[in-house]
Amino acid sequence: MKTVFKTAFVAATLFAANAMAANPVVNVETSVGNFKLELYPEKAPKSVENFLKYVEDGSYVGTQFHRVIPGFVAQGGGYDAKFQPRPSTYGEVINESKNGLGNERGTIAMARRQAPDSATRQFYINLQNNSNLDGNSYNYGYTVFGKVIEGFNTVEKMAKVKTVTIPETRMRDVPQQPILIEKILITN
Repeated sequence: MKTVFKTAFVAATLFAANAMAANPVVNVETSVGNFKLELYPEKAPKSVENFLKYVEDGSYVGTQFHRVIPGFVAQGGGYDAKFQPRPSTYGEVINESKNGLGNERGTIAMARRQAPDSATRQFYINLQNNSNLDGNSYNYGYTVFGKVIEGFNTVEKMAKVKTVTIPETRMRDVPQQPILIEKILITN
């Protein structure tokens, strides 16, 4: 009988330790469907911390996927439905693209400008393998910090939406019907 209790106690302890060590999971509800992300803080701690700050402060809600290129990426997080930029409240993030994670289909990565350490709040989801966006020993790439673990069909649905160019904003590949983040929250 003691062995059964000991085994149950050890199993419960291991389960609790694994639950505490689990990667963050974020549920994203959009105007075209939902998907879940698993984030990898051990591989990209600064990028995950940054992304979660915007999730927690609620400022991703109401932003749109403003750049969707079939066979490439769906990018969002930086503009509201009227193309007003959302503030980069938490500053720029150190580039972590040499973390061993590749820009593979279904991964989420930080968007940035030309400078390696210029990512702020925008992110993208890879619609295919985009190894040309990876970092290597010679160049910085774009930091992958998680992966879609459920609902990738929603992201694929985004890629089927007709896109347009908006001359006044100089933006291309903009979904004609806005794809908005309606709700986003950490589920564990």
